[in-house]
Amino acid sequence: MTQTDREASGRAPLSQAVVLSEAVSLADREGLDAVTIRRLAQDLGVTPMALYWHFRNKGLLLAALGDRIFGEVDLTVDPDAPWSTQFRTLIRALVTTLRKHPWAGSVFTSQICESPSYLAALEKVLAILRGAGFSPAEATDISRHAMSTAMSLVNSRPGSTEQLAPDEAEDAQRRARLHFEALPRKRYPHIVEAAGPLTTCEDQDSSYEFGLDLLVAGVEAMAARKR
Repeated sequence: MTQTDREASGRAPLSQAVVLSEAVSLADREGLDAVTIRRLAQDLGVTPMALYWHFRNKGLLLAALGDRIFGEVDLTVDPDAPWSTQFRTLIRALVTTLRKHPWAGSVFTSQICESPSYLAALEKVLAILRGAGFSPAEATDISRHAMSTAMSLVNSRPGSTEQLAPDEAEDAQRRARLHFEALPRKRYPHIVEAAGPLTTCEDQDSSYEFGLDLLVAGVEAMAARKR
C-alpha cells in the first residue's frame, strides 16, 4: 500500500508520529524484539521502503522511541514543596511511565542524550538536586542512579514470578519457602525466620513505593551530611 493508498483507504497518512505510535503499541503487546522495520511496515500496510523514508535505520527508530517514552513522563512538580518531595514526584512519574512500557529501558541508550524529552527531564532533576546543595558531579551521579533504580523497580521486582502461570508461580514460591525453612537454623537463623517474606512477592504498588522510599531516604541522608 502506498501513501496515496493509505489516504484513500481512510487511514492516517504515514508520518514519524504514526510509525512511533504503532511501534509503541507493538512493543507493549509483544515486546521490543517484535519491533522491526519489516513488521511495522506489514502492520501499517506499507512497504519497508516507506518507513525508511522516515527512519533511515532501526537505531534511529529506537532513539525516537526513547524520546517518545520520555515525552510521556509528567514533569509537573509543586515548586513550593521540599526538594525531596519534588525529586520523589519526578522519579515516581518515571516509574509510572515505565510500568506502562516495561520494555522502554532497553531503548535508553547513549543516543537518548540527544532526545529533547530526555534533556527536559534531566534538566529538571539536576535543578532540584543542585537546589538541595549537591555539586554538578554529585547531582549527575544521583540522577543516573535514580534512573537505574526506576528501571530496576519495574523490571526486576524482588520475588516476582509474573513470567509463570499462576499455579506454577504458587508452586515455585512454596518450594522456595520450604527450602529456606529446611536450612540449618543455627547457621541461617535469619533466613529461616524470613522464609515467608523472602518467597512472597509484595503487592506491586507497595513494592514500588518502598523502592522510592529507599532511594529518596538515601539521597536525603547524603544532603543532610553535606549540611
